Amino acid sequence: MLFLSLSYTFFIIGLFGFGGGYGMLSLIQHAVVIEHHWMTSAEFTNIVAISQMTPGPIGINCATYCGYTTLHNATGSMLMGLLGSVIATFALVLPSFILMLLISKMFLKYMHSRTVESIFSGLRPAVVGLMIAAVLLLCNAENFGSPTTSAWQFYISLALFAATFIGVKIVKVNPIKMILYAGFAGLLLLY
Repeated sequence: MLFLSLSYTFFIIGLFGFGGGYGMLSLIQHAVVIEHHWMTSAEFTNIVAISQMTPGPIGINCATYCGYTTLHNATGSMLMGLLGSVIATFALVLPSFILMLLISKMFLKYMHSRTVESIFSGLRPAVVGLMIAAVLLLCNAENFGSPTTSAWQFYISLALFAATFIGVKIVKVNPIKMILYAGFAGLLLLY
C-alpha cells in the first residue's frame, strides 16, 4: 500500500510541479511531512540540503532521497529504501516525460497562438509563487536556529545568509565558492 501511495503522491507532484525543482519543494514538503507524515520537518530539511549539494536537478534528488527515507523509516531495510528511491524518482519524472512527448510536436506548431501565449502568461506568476514558497519553506528553525534556544547559531546563520546573498548577488562571487566558504565558516563557528 505504501508503494502505491508513494508512487501516486510523486506522480501528482510531477504532474503539477511547474517551475522546476525549487517549485516542487513546497509540494514535496507538504506531501511527505504534513499530509502523509512519512518524515519529520527536520529530516526533510536535511534532504533538501543534501539534494542541493549533490549533482542533478534538486526536485529529482529530493524525490530520490524522500523515497529512500520513507521506505527505510517504514521498514528499516536499506533494500526497501533503495526501492523507494526508484519508485519516487520514476513517478516524479513520468508525467514530464509523457507530457513532453505529447506536447513537443503541437507546441512547435501552436507556440505563437494567442491561447498558448495566454497559458504561459498565467503560468509564470504561479511559478514565481512556488519558488517563493520554497524559499519561505527553508526559512525555518532547522536552517537558522532560534534566538530563544540558540542565539549564537541564529545570528551566525543570519550573518552567513546575508554574506552569501551579498557575495552572489552584488559582488558576483561564484555560488559554488560561496557554498564552500559558508560550509567552512559553519564548521569553524558552529562546531
